[in-house]
Amino acid sequence: MSTMLVWGIIIVYVITAVIIAFLSKQGNQKTMASYFLGDRKLSGFVSALSYSATTYSAFMLVGLAGLTYSGGVGALGFEMIYFMGVSLVAIFGPRFWLVGKKYGYVTPSEMLGDRYQNKWVAVVTAISSCIFLIPYSAAQLSGIGYLLQGVTNEAIPFTTGVMIATILALVFSYIAGIRSVAWTDSLQSLIMIIASTIVVVLIVNQLGGISGFFKQIESTDPQALAVPGNGYFDFWTFLGLTIPWFFFSISNPQVSQRLYMPKSMKSLRQMLLGFLAFGFVYTIVSVVWGFSASMLFPDLENADLATATLLASEYIPSVLGIVVMVGIMAAAISTIDSIMLTVSSLFSRDVYKNVKKDTSDRKQLLIGKLFIPIIAVAAFLFAQLELDLIAVLSVASSAGLIVVVPAIIGTFFWKRGTATGVITSVSMTSLLVIGLEAFSYQPFGLASGIWGIVVSTILFIGVSLLTKAPEKKADEFLSYIQERMKS
Repeated sequence: MSTMLVWGIIIVYVITAVIIAFLSKQGNQKTMASYFLGDRKLSGFVSALSYSATTYSAFMLVGLAGLTYSGGVGALGFEMIYFMGVSLVAIFGPRFWLVGKKYGYVTPSEMLGDRYQNKWVAVVTAISSCIFLIPYSAAQLSGIGYLLQGVTNEAIPFTTGVMIATILALVFSYIAGIRSVAWTDSLQSLIMIIASTIVVVLIVNQLGGISGFFKQIESTDPQALAVPGNGYFDFWTFLGLTIPWFFFSISNPQVSQRLYMPKSMKSLRQMLLGFLAFGFVYTIVSVVWGFSASMLFPDLENADLATATLLASEYIPSVLGIVVMVGIMAAAISTIDSIMLTVSSLFSRDVYKNVKKDTSDRKQLLIGKLFIPIIAVAAFLFAQLELDLIAVLSVASSAGLIVVVPAIIGTFFWKRGTATGVITSVSMTSLLVIGLEAFSYQPFGLASGIWGIVVSTILFIGVSLLTKAPEKKADEFLSYIQERMKS
């Protein structure tokens, strides 16, 4: 694949995306809500495409394809569990949107702090989220690095690809905040879904059509169509991967924060339906790519290079391969800039505001903008570790973020939950997950994500039962939701 052609199409994409980002800019973006939430005025169509691009990024067409390459059809089951978990948005999405509209929440941590009537709830949950989102950002950067390295046969080094992604994420974040990110996401989503689907059709046809495709898998690697197959997806590994991913839509703040952004409940529903349709197609595409690479290139040293190797091969027209590559790169950038904006809003709204006791919205916005490049540098440095299997690294990050799930469920469904319960469960379990991941230790063979949800649940319930709940706020909060959900 021509390196000059790759650079040419990347430049065209960058110019187009920057123009769209500037066109999306409305007003001066002088408030936290305007910069980080788009004034809560995103349409259902833009919300759906943006939500999809943010969620389905390098993890999917690089990470999930690599996971399929390594473990076979178990990767499809793993992603289907996540797909089932999206049903949580149908339950929690309207509740997030309603209370966000009423109380003016900018971040999920701010919501938790108000609901449990304790500023340290907001501080602790925000810090925990910031810590675990850095490696998730790094996974996206790594995906772009591997992609450009693979399709150009290392003419564009891994570090150069990571640096390009970091700079572009910073640019899109600064132009108009979440509004520019959402509009560039929409462009990226459309490029991604159309081009990648065309590639699947071409590959499957070249491998003998649908029936011939599966016959070749059976003949070359029959274990790939079984679980646990080659042993990669044994039961406990599968459970450890899927549990954090099931709760992804409410545990990951860069995703749950988007539940505040649609302009109406109707737009929120359109966002969910559009995301489900996009996600189903994209899941099938990613898995087919992984299987195709395993048949055509069975001896890859790094499974995360499966997509790049496939796109650079003679089986895919060069221009189409580069367009798909740019689509994947763009989607990964959308995840990175979304995380940058979310982490910076968490820091300014929930840490700076509560520790410094500065309630000035403009000052919080300034602090948030200043914090964005710090996040970018941290993710860039983490990506330089070049850890294998992006999908596994993404799940490890979600294993840390899962510790806040009991508190979120309690926010809407359990009046007895307390601030002490939240602070204890989130802080103690975050340290537990960090320790397990740092030493690659799995007590009793259970992954950190399983320990995370179990221990945080026990601590949240146990400590809450021993401490006093903010009953007045809980009644006000839950009564308002119940009343509005009926109307």
